[in-house]
Amino acid sequence: MINKSAAKRDRNSKKAQLINRSRISALKTIEKRLRSAISSADSGAESVLREYCSKLDKVAKAGTIHRNKVANKKSQLTKLFNSAAK
Repeated sequence: MINKSAAKRDRNSKKAQLINRSRISALKTIEKRLRSAISSADSGAESVLREYCSKLDKVAKAGTIHRNKVANKKSQLTKLFNSAAK
């Protein structure tokens, strides 16, 4: 590193990277659970969808994922849920 502030910035960005990675991993896990619940016509799919949308909003608020991507994901999975419910 060139100076102290660059070293600190490096440490902080590595810490943020770990946090962001864990948030995204948790989202992927919930999404897989939601997709399997929808495909198996599980009655608890609606609650999983609500949980997933809530988690997406929190991740967007933290700045891990862009809010437009969150809106697209919510729309995509809600559409999938509604088409399976018919």
